[in-house]
Amino acid sequence: MMMGALYGRTTTTTLLLVLLIVSSAHSFYLPGVAPRDFQTGDALPVKVNKLSSTKTQLPYDYYYLNYCKPKKIVNNAENLGEVLRGDRIENSVYNFQMRKDESCKVACKEKLNAGSAKNFKEKIDDEYRVNMILDNLPVAVLRQRRDGSQSTTYEHGFRVGFRILDNLPVAGIKEEKYFIHNHLSFRVMYHKDPETDSARIVGFEVTPKSINHEYKVWDDKNPQLTTCNKDPKNLMQGSLVPQEVVADKEVVFTYDVSFKESEIKWASRWDTYLLMNDDQIHWFSIINSLMIVLFLSGMVAMIMMRTLYRDIANYNQLETQDEAQEETGWKLVHGDAFRPPINSGLLCVYVGTGVQIFAMTLVTMIFALLGFLSPSNRGGLMTAMVLLWVFMGLFAGYSSARLHKMFKGTDWKRNTLKTAFMFPGILFAVFFVLNALIWGEQSSGAVPFGTMFALVCLWFGISVPLVFVGSYLGFKKPAIEDPVKSNKIPRQIPEQAWYMKPVFSILIGGILPFGAVFIELFFILTSIWLNQFYYIFGFLFIVFVILLITCAEITVVLCYFQLCSEDYHWWWRSYLTAGSSALYLFLYSVFYFFTKLEITKLVSGILYFGYMIIVSYAFFVVTGTIGFYACFWFVRKIYSSVKID
Repeated sequence: MMMGALYGRTTTTTLLLVLLIVSSAHSFYLPGVAPRDFQTGDALPVKVNKLSSTKTQLPYDYYYLNYCKPKKIVNNAENLGEVLRGDRIENSVYNFQMRKDESCKVACKEKLNAGSAKNFKEKIDDEYRVNMILDNLPVAVLRQRRDGSQSTTYEHGFRVGFRILDNLPVAGIKEEKYFIHNHLSFRVMYHKDPETDSARIVGFEVTPKSINHEYKVWDDKNPQLTTCNKDPKNLMQGSLVPQEVVADKEVVFTYDVSFKESEIKWASRWDTYLLMNDDQIHWFSIINSLMIVLFLSGMVAMIMMRTLYRDIANYNQLETQDEAQEETGWKLVHGDAFRPPINSGLLCVYVGTGVQIFAMTLVTMIFALLGFLSPSNRGGLMTAMVLLWVFMGLFAGYSSARLHKMFKGTDWKRNTLKTAFMFPGILFAVFFVLNALIWGEQSSGAVPFGTMFALVCLWFGISVPLVFVGSYLGFKKPAIEDPVKSNKIPRQIPEQAWYMKPVFSILIGGILPFGAVFIELFFILTSIWLNQFYYIFGFLFIVFVILLITCAEITVVLCYFQLCSEDYHWWWRSYLTAGSSALYLFLYSVFYFFTKLEITKLVSGILYFGYMIIVSYAFFVVTGTIGFYACFWFVRKIYSSVKID
């Protein structure tokens, strides 16, 4: 009853926490910048970001295409996360004045050479979108919601252009023609302060158009176009021909801007960007995960309260040696349960690394829940993860050294070096190869040599020394003592049933932890690969807690069954049982690639699977560590509860 009441209270508390977090996530966040008040006529410079495409996953600098350039291109201050994401924030020729509408303003006239025209056509083919920023708000294009409701949703950025099939005079032959969006109709929404008459920007929309502009005589100082006039109600003249992308042809880039007062307050201006089309699916995800947890919790409670309690009582009541010898089950392997496993040093390294990733993930999520990693703080999430990973090296060294000493290891320095270099080394090698591929495509997503050097400095200058400090502190502590002594001669393990064989039980063990997170995983992959914002960290945190509980419980259940069948090789089995969920994660990413993405380029496919291998590897290490520690606690608990002669 007491256990049941505890589970009931825990579930109620969890649901209340979800409600609190989710309700606040839609209405509150701590912005990356302080609000700015603008007076009428104040300058509003528009900044340009990367060109992005969900078809190639390769970002490009805005000025990679032959767009209008200012006299001097200035790169704004970037953090580490922005560089790793491929963001390049630069100034542009688009400059507005607060609450002053402008119509048919000429930005520039550019002549496309063969190379420029080819680049434009390639980017139109790959469905690239242009990203701009005004007062830290990304430009967006209005779109209709799938459910037909009237609420506003946005597409991030606008298309470079479009293409159509044109019928040629020759029967049955069609020619592809490419057209560029060279006229941008901006709309800036602002929230006015009635007392001071100042205003804050709360929205930035654009409607892209393709217009083949014409003029009689070109005057650089005051260009007059015959295809548009200064009347804001009738900007365009008659039926206009779109601007085709043709080599050696001039393209005139124009824009107009209008300002509209809005009731949206500055603190809520990101709500439309963060609006999810499928809110109810997240609730389904949580309920699905909770059902799995409750099912496993029931099994664990049954094992703990009934089976184990009966086992321990029976074992402690045995009076004669003959009775003890007749007994079967987990008590029989007490003399071998704490025998150090094969490759114990490698296990120490992986457990230490898992603790490091777990600590980084937990602290990152807490910061995200508090609102410090909002979308307005571009690159903040990536920067936080890198820095937290570096500083959590202390915990990696400590936990690895404690385990190493328990296994009666003596060469703690070698163990520390492996902990400091194995996982980051593999990650860095894969990342370096992927970065070389991106660099070969001339993409802005390639991490510059200077940033790569800075990452190496963080690794060698901060992470490695902290791992050594943690390892030294861990090795100075007295060794963890086993609750029972190990026999000198290992016990022979009896023939196991097919369902208790290592491969089968390990693969079965990973299904439930993956099942608890796979629905939320869909949204995470969508935000990463389909250029959408992910800011429902409330849901994510609850799913993370559920994953933690599920990994721990499934490992304990399977570990108990394993010991009952007199197989005492539980050290690595416990790690691999929970860690096998990473295999299902990677298989799901393969399924997602073929069903949801439209990636056709070989390099883009290699990038996708390269990054998903890194994610799956990290997921394996952290879930394996959770399973290991749960099983470690469980085994110590049961063997310390029985009398051993």
